[in-house]
Amino acid sequence: LFGARVLLVPYVMPGFVLSRDMYQLTRDLKWSAYDAVVLLNHGVFTFHDDAKTAYENMISLVTKAEDELAAQNALEVLKHKAESPPPALAVAALRKKCAEALGSAALVRVHQDEESVGFANWPHASEVASLGTVTPDHVIHIKPRPLVISENPEASLHAYIEDYHRYFARYQSPGLSELDPSPRWAIWPGVGCLSIASSLKALQVVSDITRHTRRCMQWGENLGGYRPVSEPDLFAVEYWELEQAKLKVGQAAKSLFQGRVAIVTGAASGIGKAIAQDLKAQGAAVVGFDINIEGLNDFCALGLKVDVTDLDSVNVAVETVIFEFGGIDILVSNAGTFPSGKLIEELAESDWKAVLDVNLSGHWRMVKATIPYLKLGLDPSIVIVGSKNVTAPGPGASAYSVAKAGLTQLARVAALELAPHGVRVNTVHPDAVFDTGIWSDEVIASRAQHYGQTVDQYKRKNLLKTEITSKNVATLVTVMAGPAFAKTTGAQIPIDGGNDRVI
Repeated sequence: LFGARVLLVPYVMPGFVLSRDMYQLTRDLKWSAYDAVVLLNHGVFTFHDDAKTAYENMISLVTKAEDELAAQNALEVLKHKAESPPPALAVAALRKKCAEALGSAALVRVHQDEESVGFANWPHASEVASLGTVTPDHVIHIKPRPLVISENPEASLHAYIEDYHRYFARYQSPGLSELDPSPRWAIWPGVGCLSIASSLKALQVVSDITRHTRRCMQWGENLGGYRPVSEPDLFAVEYWELEQAKLKVGQAAKSLFQGRVAIVTGAASGIGKAIAQDLKAQGAAVVGFDINIEGLNDFCALGLKVDVTDLDSVNVAVETVIFEFGGIDILVSNAGTFPSGKLIEELAESDWKAVLDVNLSGHWRMVKATIPYLKLGLDPSIVIVGSKNVTAPGPGASAYSVAKAGLTQLARVAALELAPHGVRVNTVHPDAVFDTGIWSDEVIASRAQHYGQTVDQYKRKNLLKTEITSKNVATLVTVMAGPAFAKTTGAQIPIDGGNDRVI
């Protein structure tokens, strides 16, 4: 196809051996007579004294390859529409088992686009995919072959792990330690494909590589047969010392919540936004739920429009989280509303119901919808955002105070019910957090004047004379969701600078 100006070099393992062999093969060549080298199973390398010409040579060769593939109808791939989503609980259970095999938290993404489903339904998918990766370097990202899921996903995973142990035993040598046996991608006939990884960044890498892999496998078969390198060659790269060094560097930099999935409700602003940002900074895959999703995706891995007063809306969103990341490990139930103050005799029944629907029933819906997945979570935890009004209510806030008191009882009962499943439930009670949407400068000034204080005095009207910010609350919530609270459930922690009525 490319003619005499392109050198063709059989596969050689990357590294020093490849460098030495290339030198020996080409030391007597006149390089100006060539535009490129094709290293089989590695890639295309173009070169020239002029950088622009080297680039143009690459474009020219790739275009020629594309045209030839199109002429032979080789670029066809199967496409099917997904008939139905996979069972969400089965995905969460599989993710937990993969994490156990991986030795760390894991994320799982379900791919149900037409290409993924078409590949999964391809009768030759399992056979061809088991031959190996498109290029040997991919083996460090996606393992030698994918998991093929049968009617029993967990049994399929167990068989995969046992097969990986046998693979290692076939080629091991003194000094080698077996890597984790967890798959990095899966074929699920009738459903689609899965990507599996230990972090958000790695999940995207796996998703990208496997998308190209599925296409290349079909293109290769269209041309007469997909032919990767041999299994021993794949093993040599997977267990190559330099590749292992790269992986160890990545493992050393793990964040606190890497591979963990967190849902934060009311995440678009105020305390919820600060919590989402803090969890993200600690490596979590944060999904923000809010009635207003503007800007959510700027600081969340995924932002979803969710109305916590609608159980169907909550259930759909929770399943979306499962298909995007594989499970739920942390729920921060924060969404709430703070109505304008009205005395009980002035409060309309509709306002009473509306406040309780968001500030009490909304949390019940979130807890109810996520419990089945939290039971399959990794160090699962629920953090409820309550209020100082539970222990120190004030006049004009009956609906809000009653809702938050009921919410605290809900958290206590949840702690009792979920402890046997290893799910921790704790509550944080903030007070006077003024850097949120409900506190405008005008409202703060008015309240300060009511108490005969300056704005600064009003913001610090607590025993420690300190200002409480959304970031302060977020820091506490992150700690409560993490290992520091691994042996604590049912706790209520105030963050109010000290309130004599609460104490």
